[in-house]
Amino acid sequence: MILDKYILRNHIAPFSFSVITLMCVFLLQFLMKFADRLVGKGLDTWVIIQLIVFNLSWMLVLVVPMSVLVATLMAFGNLSQNNEITIMKSSGVSLYRMMAAPFIASIVVAYLLFLFDDQVLPDANHQARILMWDISRKKPTLSLEPGFFSQEVSNYAILARNIDENTNELSNVVIYDYTNPNKINVVTAKKGRIYFTVDQTKLIMDLTDGEIHEADVNKTGLYRKLVFNKHRIAMNASQFSLQQSTGVLRGERELGVDTMKAIVDSLQLQRDKYSSKFEKEVNKYLFLDSTIAFSSVIKTPATKKLLYIRILEKLKSAKNVLSSNYSRVHWAEREMEKYEVEIHKKYALPVACIVFILIGAPLGVMVKKGGFGVAASISLFFFLLYWAFLIGGEKLAERGFFSPFIGMWAANIFLTILGMILTFKINQEALTLKFTFIQKIIPKRFRYSNPETNNENTR
Repeated sequence: MILDKYILRNHIAPFSFSVITLMCVFLLQFLMKFADRLVGKGLDTWVIIQLIVFNLSWMLVLVVPMSVLVATLMAFGNLSQNNEITIMKSSGVSLYRMMAAPFIASIVVAYLLFLFDDQVLPDANHQARILMWDISRKKPTLSLEPGFFSQEVSNYAILARNIDENTNELSNVVIYDYTNPNKINVVTAKKGRIYFTVDQTKLIMDLTDGEIHEADVNKTGLYRKLVFNKHRIAMNASQFSLQQSTGVLRGERELGVDTMKAIVDSLQLQRDKYSSKFEKEVNKYLFLDSTIAFSSVIKTPATKKLLYIRILEKLKSAKNVLSSNYSRVHWAEREMEKYEVEIHKKYALPVACIVFILIGAPLGVMVKKGGFGVAASISLFFFLLYWAFLIGGEKLAERGFFSPFIGMWAANIFLTILGMILTFKINQEALTLKFTFIQKIIPKRFRYSNPETNNENTR
């Protein structure tokens, strides 16, 4: 028990540091990618915080397995570097026994990660997609420049000769109103004040000392002029506000396992229905059980030509019916595979935490030295390998090249076999992983020289 606590204690610090570091890297990448969609929108700070929090969910799902690998490499690497692995082996403790506590802990982490991936991540992905879509629809804040017409508000053209930016007061205002295409409506005023309503859905223009000129397009002889002391115009400004959508349908990455399994069962029933209908149509048209009466003697060429036309029409009809039914079967199968891929992914990613223990422990014993840099480099290599398997398997499985199970579990199966082989080899004899090939790549003048060797050479 004391040994297990000691080994696990060596995992906590590098695991926590790795999670924080990798989350910061993913967050920085996300902000750089979507900065152009956020800057200049006049978004509230709370909206940006919500968007970041929602996207932290999928980052955490990717970071935790990678952090497990980094922590395992560093923990066993430090134990090996301090010769504690050798001491434990001389005391009769095998590598399997040393890995027992981290292995059990990885099962707990994998279970918690699955619960998070199944219950929290779908809602977070859904809210993030809706919020990003709403942000993309939001236009920047209205900007007016003195002496220039602004047409940012739909159906209006606004001109102000002078603008006080502190009080939003305008002078010598001209407004062209295009809300009614059958009328020409021009409003002029000596002074005005512009502001948004509280919900930013309306743009209010309070005008003083002005005139309204109206003309009818259809009745050219009709003209009206109104003089006012105070006049208010309410313009639609919904494009300048952030209005969050509701009732948006969820995709496969925004659903839990139970919901997706129910959808797969429903699609399977549809697929079976389409398949039986397709088989029925095939049997119907296989031998062209035509009602056309083929007489033994065709009396005239005109009758023969009419018969050929009717046969061709029946063949075209059969082709269209079969093609339509086959497309339905194909669509149902692709939809099933898409949801099945996502179901297997929700299990495969958490299981990667367990798999990376089998990889990290023997590699940590082999590497011995290198610290966080070497551990992070090896972890990055194996995680990129894992991610390449996962992404490639997902795309190929969705296209029907092989089953979703193989597409999602191939990486785990491959790395599990590799980890078991490495663990067995390391438990049998001490192997070290050296990076001497790097010294051959580095030019001699940049290599670190050994002081003792230099002293011997000077002698």
